[in-house]
Amino acid sequence: MHGYFVTGTDTGVGKTFVTTHLARRARAAGHRVFAFKPVETGCSQILGDDQTLLCEAAGAWQTGVCRGVYQFALPAAPLVAARAENATIDLALIVRTFALGSANASFSLVEGAGGWRVPITAEHDMGGLARQLELPVLLVARATLGTINHTLLSIEAIRRDGCELASVILSQQPADDPTLVESNVAQISRHASVIVFRQDPTVLDRFT
Repeated sequence: MHGYFVTGTDTGVGKTFVTTHLARRARAAGHRVFAFKPVETGCSQILGDDQTLLCEAAGAWQTGVCRGVYQFALPAAPLVAARAENATIDLALIVRTFALGSANASFSLVEGAGGWRVPITAEHDMGGLARQLELPVLLVARATLGTINHTLLSIEAIRRDGCELASVILSQQPADDPTLVESNVAQISRHASVIVFRQDPTVLDRFT
């Protein structure tokens, strides 16, 4: 199966930006794209903002549960947000929905909520979902101070769970010091033996 599970070192690090750009570039390369955020929290409407962006980037063909299985109002970890609404997240339903959507696509993208160890159910975290979907992982991280520790710990967790880490993408912002970003790229790459990129549309071509 051609595609990726996009996770992050934290919430708000740029996962949706990377996932939507990958979806658009995959479409431009001739793929039919399935872009899926199975659980979204902090939703002010029936369909979350992130999933709306993903569906539009994929070509706006997804309907029903393929547009997102769970949406919760509380901006918290999926398990916490679900419990606030007396709801339970069913990982098997997410996996079945992913199989349904990806069967109609040549390139599939799944965006996790928060980071790798964020709890989804009492027994499973986001890494547990990624393992069941069996997609290679793209790790999105901040490009600035503090990212080396957060990124290396996330890499350790991904590999410990037996998942394939395809690459790390540092989400560089306009105000970030380019020299510091380059140093972070070099340090993470050296310590983790992984290819690290700065976020850039031309870089994302490598993954489509």
